[in-house]
Amino acid sequence: MSSILFEKIGNVGKITLNRPEVFNSFNREMALACQEALDQCENDDKIRAVYLTGNGKAFCAGQDLKEVTTPDLNPGFRKILEEHYNPIILKIRNLKKPVVAGVNGVAAGAGANIALACDIVVAHEKVSFIQAFSLIGLVPDSGGTFMLPRLIGFQKASALCMLGDKIGANEAERMGMIYKVYPLDEFEESSMKLASRLSKMPTQGLAYTKLLLNQSFSNNLEEQLAAESHYQILSSQTEDYQEGVNAFIEKRKPEFKGK
Repeated sequence: MSSILFEKIGNVGKITLNRPEVFNSFNREMALACQEALDQCENDDKIRAVYLTGNGKAFCAGQDLKEVTTPDLNPGFRKILEEHYNPIILKIRNLKKPVVAGVNGVAAGAGANIALACDIVVAHEKVSFIQAFSLIGLVPDSGGTFMLPRLIGFQKASALCMLGDKIGANEAERMGMIYKVYPLDEFEESSMKLASRLSKMPTQGLAYTKLLLNQSFSNNLEEQLAAESHYQILSSQTEDYQEGVNAFIEKRKPEFKGK
């Protein structure tokens, strides 16, 4: 059985972590397959949004500890970080299409931080997020120390990283860690509907928005204003911008093509 399931639903590329028997924890096979799926989404022009979720009761429990405690299987932490998790985070952030994390169950360790690297994170009401690293003597990886302080502030991030507290979905939404919580019975339909909505929007404009948000992590105000000017000019030259203006003037719903 493949450790990653991939399918196209309309203009959405759906990536499903598929090791439910170990709560979708990552081993080398799944990490490399996830990277391949993200590359496929990047290179397919018909895919205009990505939906990342898990199969079964968990979104992702992080690293498969059996792999790192079995001598014949253990790739070592350097390889795990440099060849597994870091490339996944960079591919999500550099993908020129919006990535929605549909967190369907517990997201722990690297699993939590992969979700938080996505552009929009939604979950159902029974989900929990755990920075589990400190509980076994490790430090947060997969961008956790980068994203968390920016999402929820230094104090909250420091406490969650050090204490390893379990945070429920509703509390995660209140503190700004995630975008929205859906009732359990509405989650699958509503979260996919969000990804589908993004896939019908002006793809180039969304890609430029994502680039600007990425640059805001390091730019000062003057540099960010210049970047906004640059990408606004590029956006104004797209077919989707012209369609949006025409639809507004003609008082109709726009039909964006992602060009």
